[in-house]
Amino acid sequence: MGRTLLKYGVIAGLVAGGALLATMLAFQGQPPAGGYGMALGFASMLVALSAVFVGIRHHRDQAGGGVIRFWPAFGLGLGISLVAGLFYVAAWELCLVLMDQDFAAFFASSMVEGAKARGVEGADLARVVEEAASFEAMYRNPLVRMPMTFAEIFPVGVLVSLVSALVLRNPRVLPAR
Repeated sequence: MGRTLLKYGVIAGLVAGGALLATMLAFQGQPPAGGYGMALGFASMLVALSAVFVGIRHHRDQAGGGVIRFWPAFGLGLGISLVAGLFYVAAWELCLVLMDQDFAAFFASSMVEGAKARGVEGADLARVVEEAASFEAMYRNPLVRMPMTFAEIFPVGVLVSLVSALVLRNPRVLPAR
């Protein structure tokens, strides 16, 4: 099971991390216009985490003789997602090194500009500016930034693991040949 976990976790991590790195380099650190960046990010995560389903199925068919119970399947999926998440974090840290901008400052200024565009003024704007400055300082700490980055992909991995374990515990679904 450990080999399967590592193999499919690395595959998922390379796909998710590669998509993140390619997107950030293609758009030069700026999010794609119109909010497509988030949709693109989550779509690439789902594509990458399809390795969870494939990994569970491979383990079920090869080691389990075509049968796997829910909890071992779910655990395998979580393990694959954990490895993928670590690769994703490493890819984001690489993006931060390769980009010629200060991402924390860019994001903080985006928060303030967004509030101004929505018409926020006075004390409310001062609160947004304070929150942005607080975020910027917090995000500079890698012990905070890395878990935040991991939390972007891991919940998606949990969901994919749950669905995959529920589906693949039935030996009639995509039976071994």
